[in-house]
Amino acid sequence: MQAIFIAYDQAHHQAIIEILDKLSCRGFTAFGNVQGRGSDKGEPHYGSHAWPSLAQAMFTFVEDDRVSQLLDRLHELDEAKPRLGLRAFVWPITATI
Repeated sequence: MQAIFIAYDQAHHQAIIEILDKLSCRGFTAFGNVQGRGSDKGEPHYGSHAWPSLAQAMFTFVEDDRVSQLLDRLHELDEAKPRLGLRAFVWPITATI
């Protein structure tokens, strides 16, 4: 099992849920409005007058055989609208309850 943390422009939220549904990745925890900026490029997401957009974040935990499919779909979504911003980070889960 792998944990995937996804940080994204709020405009991507429904599309990400649809991707999870299509890949039968049921469980996730979404964090409402969050602020941040990417380390490489893109505009800040501060929810301010100068930078009005906001980001959201999500944790999902998926079986190993679905990780690459999910990352591929997220990458496609990011490339379709690169100015919005979307990043995903993966690490192994060694134990759960």
